[in-house]
Amino acid sequence: MSGRLLAVCVSGADLLALPDKRPNRSGIDKKPVDGRVPLRELGLDGDVQVNKKHHGGEGQAVYAYAQEDAEHWIAELGRELPPGRFGENLRTTGLDLRNAVLGERWRVGTALLEVTSWRIPCANFARFWGIPDLVKRFTAHGATGAYLRVLHIGEIGAGDPVEVVLRPTHGITVAEAFRIDMREKSRLPELAPAVRYLPVKDQAAYTAKIEKRLAARR
Repeated sequence: MSGRLLAVCVSGADLLALPDKRPNRSGIDKKPVDGRVPLRELGLDGDVQVNKKHHGGEGQAVYAYAQEDAEHWIAELGRELPPGRFGENLRTTGLDLRNAVLGERWRVGTALLEVTSWRIPCANFARFWGIPDLVKRFTAHGATGAYLRVLHIGEIGAGDPVEVVLRPTHGITVAEAFRIDMREKSRLPELAPAVRYLPVKDQAAYTAKIEKRLAARR
C-alpha cells in the first residue's frame, strides 16, 4: 500500500492569535514549505506546537490529513481548503487514513513514522475556520486524520511516496478508535490491543478507562 505527500506544512512564526484564550496563540495555521524538510523526533523543523498538553510530544510529532477527506469539506462548505488548513503537517493522497491501523508504519522520504492516534477537534479549530459548530460536524463525519510518532528521523518533501511497510494484526483503525472514544464508550475494552501504540502520555489514561469498563461488566 502506498500514497504520496501533496504537501509538507509548518506553522513557523505565523501563529493564530487567540486573544481570549490561554495560551493566547495556536500553531494550527500551517503553510506548505518547499524543498526537503528535516523531520526530527518531536516534529518538523520550523513547526511550532504551542499547547504541549494537547499537541506535540513523541506521539503527536506529526499530523496527517488526506486530500480525499478534505474534498468532503471542500464540497460541503463551498470553500478552498489548501494544505495546512486542517492544521496538518502532511497532506496525503492515495492513503485511506480512516482505515489506517493504529501502529502501522509509514516510510516517507528517509524517515519512518508510526500511526499513534486520532485527532480530537477543539474550539481553536472551529475558531480558525469561523464555523461555530465545526467540532460537532467534524466529530459526526469521523474523518479525523492521523497523528504519528517519528521512529527514525530523516528528511521529507512534497511528492515523496508514502509506503505502508507494516500493519499490526489487531485491526483497530483510526476511525473506529475515534468512534469508540467519542460516541461508543462501552466498547473501550476493544481498544486494549492498540493501547501500546498510543502516545505515551495517553497510555495510562486509556488503560484506566478500559479497566474501569471491564470492572463494570463483572
